Amino acid sequence: MKRVIVRYRVKPECAEENRQFVEKVYAELNQTNPAGLRYATFRGSDGVTHFHIATVDTPDGKNPLNQSPAFAAFSAAVRDRCDEPPVAMEVEELGSYNF
Repeated sequence: MKRVIVRYRVKPECAEENRQFVEKVYAELNQTNPAGLRYATFRGSDGVTHFHIATVDTPDGKNPLNQSPAFAAFSAAVRDRCDEPPVAMEVEELGSYNF
């Protein structure tokens, strides 16, 4: 099982556009319901800092997001929307409660 947290900060004028891309990803995920993926996106109180948390637990270890057209569209220009580009970090869970 792989767990990743991605953090980035969008330009203020791109915050709404980024939210729309994120909503399209979740609309697609709710339709396709890919097995082995747990995924959440959060926006900080500043309105521009974003966090994506993914847990991938598939038999082949491949991330279902990589097969998502909506995620590909989100990712294609994410760096252009950012003041601080995405930084991904694989993390180890030390504990959680109902997460």
